[in-house]
Amino acid sequence: MNFNSVDFSLFLSLIAGLFSVVNPFGTMPVFMALTGRETPASRSQIALKAAIYFCLILLVSFFTGVYILKFFGITVDALRIAGGIIIFNSGTSLLKGEFEKNRSIDSKLKKEALEKEDITLTPLAIPMLAGPGSISYLIGINEEYHSAAQYVIVAGVIVLTAALTYFILRISPKIIAFLGEAGFKSLSRIMGFIVMSIGVQYVIGGISSVYLALINA
Repeated sequence: MNFNSVDFSLFLSLIAGLFSVVNPFGTMPVFMALTGRETPASRSQIALKAAIYFCLILLVSFFTGVYILKFFGITVDALRIAGGIIIFNSGTSLLKGEFEKNRSIDSKLKKEALEKEDITLTPLAIPMLAGPGSISYLIGINEEYHSAAQYVIVAGVIVLTAALTYFILRISPKIIAFLGEAGFKSLSRIMGFIVMSIGVQYVIGGISSVYLALINA
C-alpha cells in the first residue's frame, strides 16, 4: 500500500480537523477538577484509560456509524447539518470560557463523577472527549472516503489524536501552570474560533448537498 503526497495532505487535514473538534485543551479544566484528589501517577492512569476508551469509541463510530444512520433512516447530509450545529455550539462555549458546558458536564453529572470509582469511560471518554461533534465528524468522513488507504489514514488519525489527548491530559497541570489563566483563556478562544469555523463549514456542506440533490431531482 503506497502513500503519496495526496494521502499525506489528507492525513494533515484530518488530524487538524479531528484534533480541533475534540480539543483536549478544553477538557483540561474539567479533567483537573474531577481528578484533583488523585496522585500524579493515578491521574496518568486515568488519562491513559480514558484515551484508550476514546480511541475505541471513535474507531467504532467511524466504521459502523453510517450503517446506524441507514438503520434509522437518517441521511449523512442531515447528520452534517446537525453535527455542524453541535460543533458550532461547542466552539461558542469555548469562546466564552464555558468549559463544562462545552463538555456536556452539568452540576449533577459532575457530582456523580466525583463519587464514581472509575470515571474513565463516563464522563471522560464519553461525552467529554468522544462527543456528538467528533462522532458526527467521523461518520461524515466515512461517507467521503472509501479506499483501504484512506481507511488506514483515518484510523491512524484517530489513534494519533487519542495519543495526543493522553499526553495533554497527563501534563495538564504543567500546561495550565505554564499558560496561566490569561494564556489559557486566550488559547481556548483561539480553539473556540477554529471549532466554530469547522461547524459552519460542516453546515454549509450539508445544506449545499441537499440543495444540489433538490435541483437535480
